[in-house]
Amino acid sequence: MTEVVSLGREPRSLRKAAAFLFRAARLRCPTCGESRLFLPLSDVRSLSGWMSPLPGCARCRYEYERESGYFLLATWAFGYGATTVLGLLLWLGSSMFLRLTLAQTLLLVLLPLPVFSLLFVRHAKALWLAFDHFWDPHVKPKPAGDRRRAR
Repeated sequence: MTEVVSLGREPRSLRKAAAFLFRAARLRCPTCGESRLFLPLSDVRSLSGWMSPLPGCARCRYEYERESGYFLLATWAFGYGATTVLGLLLWLGSSMFLRLTLAQTLLLVLLPLPVFSLLFVRHAKALWLAFDHFWDPHVKPKPAGDRRRAR
């Protein structure tokens, strides 16, 4: 088992941002880095199961979705942004290196984009969660019983 480095109380730093990005790339909890954000691929039975994150971390109890519509900006900022960048790169590459007709260029550029968008949706949500957790950790206060014991 890997050792978990807690980054919850550490001030913002490049090390902390890199850890959150690495956890997002692996589709893991931004807090502990151990639990999955989504169902395993073998358990996915529908498009909703593919796109919907789990309710929270089983290990550290971090809730992934803070409120209804929480991941909407992830779809716009990260999902559509990455899809647009890929489309522009495909168009630029095809116009520079290939001699294609307009119809061929449109097919080359537009056909992979919906597939990429569906495949990238999990990472877009994971990146949004990491970004949001980096800037606003959403750490729950300790129960009142713990404060009394500390006195």
